Amino acid sequence: MDDQIEPSPELKVQPTFDDDSSSNVLDLTSFQLHDISSVELPSTLTEIDLTANRLTTIDSRISHLSALKKFSLRQNLIDDAGVEPISQWHEIAGLEELVLRDNKLNKIPDASIFKWLLVFDVSFNEITSLEGLSKVSNTLKELYVSKNDVSKIEEIDHLHELRILELGSNRLRVMENIQNLVKLEELWLGRNRIRIINLCGLNCIKKLSLQSNRITSMLGLEGCIALEELYMSHNGIATMEGLSTLINLKILDVSANKLTSITGIETLTKLEDLWLNDNQISSLDGIDEAVKGSKDTLTTIYLERNPCAKSPNYTKALREIFTNVQQIDSDMFA
Repeated sequence: MDDQIEPSPELKVQPTFDDDSSSNVLDLTSFQLHDISSVELPSTLTEIDLTANRLTTIDSRISHLSALKKFSLRQNLIDDAGVEPISQWHEIAGLEELVLRDNKLNKIPDASIFKWLLVFDVSFNEITSLEGLSKVSNTLKELYVSKNDVSKIEEIDHLHELRILELGSNRLRVMENIQNLVKLEELWLGRNRIRIINLCGLNCIKKLSLQSNRITSMLGLEGCIALEELYMSHNGIATMEGLSTLINLKILDVSANKLTSITGIETLTKLEDLWLNDNQISSLDGIDEAVKGSKDTLTTIYLERNPCAKSPNYTKALREIFTNVQQIDSDMFA
């Protein structure tokens, strides 16, 4: 006999209204609801968060909330048919943020009615193509399509205002069709199948992630002078090259590659974090010259699981070179 007590179907949900007016923001996170029919939906709502429930459809009453700006359905059970009605809900056309992350979607939903959309998140679904993004408003600033099965970057040419593009954990082989994203500041393409870096002439990017791909050369980054954070761990890189122009770089992660020495970063004067662990760097000889531009700015350096990390006085030698270092591998210093 099962001793687990099932909740009574008459149990009243007590939603959280979080705002000075106590009726603008509705938070129903983690209630495990199958529907929200018992929940009052004030007409003044500007935000609804239904994260971590068991919803398969979207309550039609939401279609009349003309003040709604942010709507999150993250971590539910909504499929393509379940989300389809919102494409006709013109009263909520002023929506600025739509989050459908972690559901059961197989395709990009029709979001064409949302003419002022700023954030669109369909990550962690089963989407195989970016087909449908051409209908998304050109006001969009953040687009998240990570952890799907997308094999080609397409239908984003019109997104001139885009600042963040997240396409990590897909099946991409080529960096393409991003040349019109002239205001892009963050590009996340980790865990794909990319072999060659091609930023299509973009030079405003500040954060770039290409970790866990099939890249063997760092060439292609030369024009990214605004770049501040570069993540390229778990590739097949044997030589650091093409980095001398990245004068604003603060974080460089090339851990878990095939590096045998430290070269090509002498001119970087703003570097704060340098991740070189899990490579094949044999000696600390010459490291002071190799990283001379960052001697005073470097605060974190990882070299563990390289042959050089087994050298006598390894930590002491690094602390003498980098006088402001605060962390070497897992060791923290006051």
